[in-house]
Amino acid sequence: MTKLSKRLNSLTGKIEDRAYLPLDAIKLVKETSTAKFDETIEAHARLGIDPKYTDQQLRTTVALPNGTGQSIRIAVITTGEKVSEAKAAGAELSGDDDLVERIQKGEMNFDLLIATPDMIPKVAKLGRVLGPRGLMPNPKAGTVTTDLTNAIKEFKAGKLEFRADRAGIVHVRFGKASFSAEALLDNLKTLQEAIDRNKPSGAKGRYWKSLYLSSTMGPSVQVDITALQEIQQEA
Repeated sequence: MTKLSKRLNSLTGKIEDRAYLPLDAIKLVKETSTAKFDETIEAHARLGIDPKYTDQQLRTTVALPNGTGQSIRIAVITTGEKVSEAKAAGAELSGDDDLVERIQKGEMNFDLLIATPDMIPKVAKLGRVLGPRGLMPNPKAGTVTTDLTNAIKEFKAGKLEFRADRAGIVHVRFGKASFSAEALLDNLKTLQEAIDRNKPSGAKGRYWKSLYLSSTMGPSVQVDITALQEIQQEA
């Protein structure tokens, strides 16, 4: 059994074994983010789905209104003038066959891979390399597109791709400890709505099982999902 550090033991002692109202949960996560760096705040949602069935899989994107507080490196596989377009739009890496070959050899210094539709047959050959890292471009995730400029702009601004893992759990970073509690709540509400809006057609029974928030180095705090769903966002 893993032994908790004195710091984490002390922080865990501040958290009651119950579901908190969303804003209270966020404030508690911020309070227990005591590392010497700006910790990332994450949401962990356990859903009532079994992703081994096609009609119970969840994979989509969400554009967080206040961004994530993180910068991401984007690579783009495309051809012709689109290579220059991707670079001009802010992609750190862009290319055609040469980039495919570099990735095949293990060059993975990027956080997101976008591809134009005409390059998918070549990208498909990278499945063994990209798949385990969750980097395979997918139309549902907005990472297979001809509108490179807009796609790069959105992902740089805080658009995120997320999916349910094999256990039906969604793990999403939605801000930094330095964000205000209100900004984090806006992001969390937007995430919750995206998960509800994209509920798989095959989902049966209770959809939301639990929702916990945590910081990079801090303990987890349970959120009252019903209370989160009842929050009305301003238009």
